[in-house]
Amino acid sequence: MAITARNNILRSIRNALNLDDATMIHIFGLAGRTVAQSTLTALQTTEDEDGHIPCTDPVLGFFLDGLIINKRGAREGAPAGDSAPSTALTNNVILKKLRIALDLKEDDMLAILKLGGIELSKHELSALFRKQGHKHYKECSDRFLMGFLAGLGLRNGE
Repeated sequence: MAITARNNILRSIRNALNLDDATMIHIFGLAGRTVAQSTLTALQTTEDEDGHIPCTDPVLGFFLDGLIINKRGAREGAPAGDSAPSTALTNNVILKKLRIALDLKEDDMLAILKLGGIELSKHELSALFRKQGHKHYKECSDRFLMGFLAGLGLRNGE
């Protein structure tokens, strides 16, 4: 996925969860990443706007890890979030981190997807959370992830 799409994902998560700037900065901080207000603003701009900063995988990874800590608490025995997120951010990983952060069960996921205009069976959903290389693994497309985020926004009254 293109880096500019990462900016769209960050904006979509912010809108879907009704997060303000202070909360966003706090979430980054929970993962060990200090983000200034000016940087946060630049991350939320579009590519054609002045001051745009591309959102890279590590930046989005810090945000998603901080969101998990914010919503679920830190894992016991886990080191403080001062190193870069360890996994490459595929759409499948982003979806999984959102599922963990928001404590979404299978039925919750299917309902959110339906709101976003995506009909899926339980088997198709589980394929998105399998390890890459598993014979039933299915890649999460950009359209699918953005449909999920749109449905999440509708569910949360965006």
